Amino acid sequence: MGCKFCASTGIKFIRNLSSGEIVEQIIKIEQDTGVRVSNIVFMGIGEPLDNYENVVNAIRILNNPKGLNIGARHISVSTSGLVPMIYKLAQENIQCTLSISLHATTDEKRSSMMPVNKRYNIDELLKACKDYIKITNRRISFEYALAKDNNDNLEDASRLVKLLKGMNCHVNLIPINKIDNGKFSKSSNENIIKFRDYLNDHGIVATIRRELGSDIDAACGQLRRKNLKD
Repeated sequence: MGCKFCASTGIKFIRNLSSGEIVEQIIKIEQDTGVRVSNIVFMGIGEPLDNYENVVNAIRILNNPKGLNIGARHISVSTSGLVPMIYKLAQENIQCTLSISLHATTDEKRSSMMPVNKRYNIDELLKACKDYIKITNRRISFEYALAKDNNDNLEDASRLVKLLKGMNCHVNLIPINKIDNGKFSKSSNENIIKFRDYLNDHGIVATIRRELGSDIDAACGQLRRKNLKD
């Protein structure tokens, strides 16, 4: 999707996974680890709602008692903001959690980070989110990657409060991963904590995501990018 902070940007698109390949990943992980997978997040490289039919079919298989019997409320689908597909997903009668990659509080700033915003701006996106909440009665999670001197100040936090006020939502703050030749770098721990505290103090539930994998280049998009280089 060309998001400027993502390590997968610049890697050529090859193809979408089939429903079977998506389910097979879960089965293989369980076989390799001997541990039952109980929570699933569709995100990372690619856009789940751009592979809509295969993703929805995979969710139904994962959720089905004759499939992997994983509760729909333990399945999250992340999207960069494909508005028509959000409306469509709301009608599927699947009680999964929708995660929205928001990352900015103005159209100018979000468009500079995420080209998809030029097609579906923040106002359109939030209208679709409110529709999803109304139809599914499910809380939405908003992903917000904090980049130093870009979207991590209290003015941004104040605008975010105004955008999300009254919505049944949660904000997941993500310390951004620095990528090769990328223009964004991780916000300071002090700013991240201030940002979280401001949201919580103003009625928006916010938590800071624990960083996993970046030390071995296995965070979002990093591993594939490294392997393609090698």
